[in-house]
Amino acid sequence: MMANPMQDPSKPGPPEGALHPSRLADAAVAAIRARAGRALAPRVGVVLGSGLAAFGSAVEKAIRIPYADIPHFLRPTAEGHKGELVLGEVSGVEVAVMSGRVHFYEGHTEQQVVYPVRVLGRLGVSTVILTNAAGAVNKSYRPGDFMALADHLNLTGKNPLVGPNDPELGPRFPDLSQPYDHDLRAKAIAGFRKVGATVHEGVYVGLLGPSYETPAEIAMFRMLGASAVGMSTVLETIAARHMGLKVIGISCITNAASDHGETLSHESVLEESRKAEGKFVAALQATLGAMR
Repeated sequence: MMANPMQDPSKPGPPEGALHPSRLADAAVAAIRARAGRALAPRVGVVLGSGLAAFGSAVEKAIRIPYADIPHFLRPTAEGHKGELVLGEVSGVEVAVMSGRVHFYEGHTEQQVVYPVRVLGRLGVSTVILTNAAGAVNKSYRPGDFMALADHLNLTGKNPLVGPNDPELGPRFPDLSQPYDHDLRAKAIAGFRKVGATVHEGVYVGLLGPSYETPAEIAMFRMLGASAVGMSTVLETIAARHMGLKVIGISCITNAASDHGETLSHESVLEESRKAEGKFVAALQATLGAMR
């Protein structure tokens, strides 16, 4: 089989069509369990977005495994994505934390983008908390605010379920009438409010990236009922719901809504994420405590 030129040649991603995705994920699970050297029973998986890696330091009894040591995992190239799996406990809940993710704009396929979430599901988690840095579409949102995802618009033009369905993962036509769990979202909102964070509830627009949005696109998203926009999360949500996992989505708002073409940069996004780290970590700790 010809190698995929988009894959990192030093650490190839899942070979397209070579195996069922569930078998690829199970190979990673076996390697993770062997590396951990102890019984693992994580209930909650957490995926950390740009600049939000500080939560990984809050994990107790931590086992840290670089993505390079996990079969078929790709190393993130975007700054602010550490690239390690952290296993342990937070607020008395056993967790598996993905510190960093890969994106379409890095040249990967939809199967490679959602592969870590599928590994979390095969590892045994029943809930996934997907976090990201996002730009405001709602004019009332401010940098440093948070948003709990109530729904999303998938404008990536991609879907990780295209192609033969793997019944070991889920059904051919999964229901997405509740992509983000209502009851768990309420617990997350309460957790953020408990630590004094400003938290909203809204609709996230997922784009392919890596270019930022034009003023006309922002105006369009607002007309569509969106509240925030980013370059991740939606495909992971589809893959997680396909597996029957419950999903919480949390956006850290890193820039205010703009219809006037103000200059944006990844450095400014990371800076705003880091400013919000303290409340973000405390809020996730409170959310997990409420899930015990």
